[in-house]
Amino acid sequence: MDQQFDKRSATAFIVAFGIVSLFADMAYEGMRGLNGPYLGLLGASGAAVGAIAGGGELAGYALRLLSGRLVQRTGAYWPIAIGGYALTMASVPLMAFAFDWRVAALFIVLERTGKAIRNPATSTMQARAGDHIGQGWAFGLQEALDQTGAIIGPLITAFVLAHHGAYHEAYLWLGVPAVLTMITLGYLVVRYNYAGRITPPATDGALPELSRGFWFYTASAGLLGFGYADFSLIAYHFARTGLVAPDAVQITYAAAMGASGVGALIFGLLFDRRGLIVLVPVILIAAAATPLMFFGTTETAIGGTLLWGLALGTLTALMSASVAKLVAREIRARAYGLFSAIYGTAWFAGSALLGELYDLSLTALVTVAIAAQLIAIIPLLLAIREIRQKA
Repeated sequence: MDQQFDKRSATAFIVAFGIVSLFADMAYEGMRGLNGPYLGLLGASGAAVGAIAGGGELAGYALRLLSGRLVQRTGAYWPIAIGGYALTMASVPLMAFAFDWRVAALFIVLERTGKAIRNPATSTMQARAGDHIGQGWAFGLQEALDQTGAIIGPLITAFVLAHHGAYHEAYLWLGVPAVLTMITLGYLVVRYNYAGRITPPATDGALPELSRGFWFYTASAGLLGFGYADFSLIAYHFARTGLVAPDAVQITYAAAMGASGVGALIFGLLFDRRGLIVLVPVILIAAAATPLMFFGTTETAIGGTLLWGLALGTLTALMSASVAKLVAREIRARAYGLFSAIYGTAWFAGSALLGELYDLSLTALVTVAIAAQLIAIIPLLLAIREIRQKA
């Protein structure tokens, strides 16, 4: 019989996966912090930066619909996860060889595509461990370790830029954590191989249906994604206005990722005790961050970026935990894929629109972003009502 998780091994697995994520985030979050200013340096407009960021997120989420179905049918959780990580980790240092913004855009999309391939598989394995220790705590702990890497990566690139001023060298240095990611992932596969031994569900039409609560929650997440400004556009704004110095942009992003990890831990624990209602104050924090970043002084812009990071990390962790709570175990991989496809499509549409609005009117950009985030509270409350009625 296949080995199963218990409370101790589930915690160890989440921590080990968090270390893989730590190195991975050092690589691709370091990259993401550079992308906006670098695209601008290569001649991209604000609209192009918004579309590229949104296009990357679209690839990173929409393709999960296919990878989610694939992993659920085949049960190839580890092979698919390894392939996704390999594509992401290869794309990061390759940015050093992009001397045209269109080529850079291709690598940005490929990096997100790698995440799309692996995410349903990794989220399902982590949710399996979360069944034993609490989904909020499992995904919150993983996100906190994840964001530790997201702090270190931008600091590495900030150091390189401060001493050499060369984006290409900064991208090359990110190849070091990329290699460490694949090494630690190899250890994880060997040590916890049984985590990926999940029997594919029967295909006789007897699978559980996705609940109304799941669909309401997905609608809420889509609205949040639509109204959430990507950091590439934020960094582009900081660089264009001189609001934050180029090397300080990376430090600001690192601080935002630190706030992200703290928020994921705190609200992850609250989620296990209170449920989806804890997302309401997080949404309000996200809405408050937007005007601070685009209308404020240097101080308020940095403060807004910290709030942006806190909300982003919390929402990322609790989105995964919420899907695990809202759907049956047998269809988690498919549910993660479907949820991510809708969320990513909304993020792409929102990022493209916000990029267009940036070139036209900051007031319109901020108004659209805040409106979408506040409206997201309505389907969230409907999802909570559905859950309470079933309980």
